[in-house]
Amino acid sequence: MAGQRLAVPRLEGVSQEHFLQHLYPQRKPVVLEGIDLGTCTSKWTVDYLSQIGGGREVKIHVAAVAQMDFISKNFVYRTLPFDKLVQRAAEEKHKEFFISEDEKYYLRSLGEDPRKDVADIRKQFPLLEGDIKFPKFFKEEQFFSSVFRISSPGLQLWTHYDVMDNFLIQVTGKKRVVLFSPRDAQYLYLSGTKSEVLNIDDPDLAKYPLFSKARRYECSLNAGDVLFIPALWFHNVISEEFGVGVNVFWKHLPSECYDKTDTYGNKDLTAASRAAQILDRALKTLAELPEEYRDFYARRMVLHIQDKAYSKNFE
Repeated sequence: MAGQRLAVPRLEGVSQEHFLQHLYPQRKPVVLEGIDLGTCTSKWTVDYLSQIGGGREVKIHVAAVAQMDFISKNFVYRTLPFDKLVQRAAEEKHKEFFISEDEKYYLRSLGEDPRKDVADIRKQFPLLEGDIKFPKFFKEEQFFSSVFRISSPGLQLWTHYDVMDNFLIQVTGKKRVVLFSPRDAQYLYLSGTKSEVLNIDDPDLAKYPLFSKARRYECSLNAGDVLFIPALWFHNVISEEFGVGVNVFWKHLPSECYDKTDTYGNKDLTAASRAAQILDRALKTLAELPEEYRDFYARRMVLHIQDKAYSKNFE
């Protein structure tokens, strides 16, 4: 099992002023209760969504297993009419299916052209716009995307981080969310923005021994709850029931910091990408040295990075 377990704080009736002055600067997850989200929490039933979404086709992930893995790609992409997706995702067993009768479905809404356009529920599903209110805890000009998500019961998404702050709005259903601090990245066995540790509840510690050192933050989200996930915080989401959620991402840094080709909000900042390229070149140069020297100078470089780049202001 992972190491230290901490509960994500839950607060009710938080005002915009209190969030911005007292919670936001802490850069830690928090569950907000009692936020006015509009009528979506009561209206977005299977029948209502099926009627509103109609037969427009959507691209979805389909998996034969509950734990989806974006590194090994243990799922397939398929297309379904939106109303059929909602109806199938709400089922435990399927009469119609692609892989198996207990396959899992996951929708992450996309922009009109996913290579150029960001997801925005207000544009892709305009008939739903009047039902939902986003928390007004950031400036409108900071808005980046609003991602509509539908998950089958039991579906578990891989542990990953995003480079923007976001609110995970649980509209219907129930989710369990496990988060890890950016300061514990060295224990998560990263491949890009994703962790290789798929089964976080029963990890293979022979293969991933350092994972036991990662501090684990947990919370349950019920309909109407809003989870603030700060940028760079790793999160793993388990849908305990069929549910609908909306992620609202915003740019908390100046726009020029972000990759202009990023439509998902998960490409590393441009300065970080440049630094990684420089590091790759440095490692290739070190490879020219004999092993004893390469090891010595690599350790010196690590110490230099720790001294110059590690923050002293975080736990």
